[in-house]
Formats: sequence, structure tokens, C-alpha cells
Amino acid sequence: MAYAVTDQFDLMTLAGLTGSPRIFFHKSADALAAVNTSGFITDGTYKGLKVGDYVLHRDSTSITGDTSLHMVVTVSATLPGAVDLSDGTVVCAGANAD
Repeated sequence: MAYAVTDQFDLMTLAGLTGSPRIFFHKSADALAAVNTSGFITDGTYKGLKVGDYVLHRDSTSITGDTSLHMVVTVSATLPGAVDLSDGTVVCAGANAD
């Protein structure tokens, strides 16, 4: 799949007075390998993404709802603002070894 501007993309936290990073939630049918591709998010400026923010991505096609955490590395100054996310770390996988 490819990123769609209609995918669920929600701001979860506001920046603090010190300018701390914000956390966004993105849910789509895209696997981790697609999400960490440079320019995956095509409208980052419109979404309000800034370098240093975090994006939690949930793969909606995964039966277990695998979720990964990515940091915003770059946001293009050219509108609508392509975004490069870090490679990401799986923070919640449905595998349960017990």
C-alpha cells in the first residue's frame, strides 16, 4: 500500500512549554518497511509535523495490530511537506511466547 492523506492520523499530545516533541498516531495498511521509506508521509506540513516529533504507526492489516515508533527526521519545506521518518522500532507486536 501507499500512504493516503485519508489514513487515520491523529495528534495525541501537545508540545509542552519547553517545546517538547509531540506524538502522532497513524493507522494504515502499510507495513513497517513502507513507513520508514523517505517521503512516505506526503503532507507533513499540513499535518503539523516537525523534526523531532514521534509517529506511532499501527499496521491495520496485521491480525495482531503490530505498532512501531518512528521519529520525524526531516520535513520538506516544499508544500505539502514530504516527511522522512526514522527506521522505527516495533513497540507492540502481537506475538506472545507464553
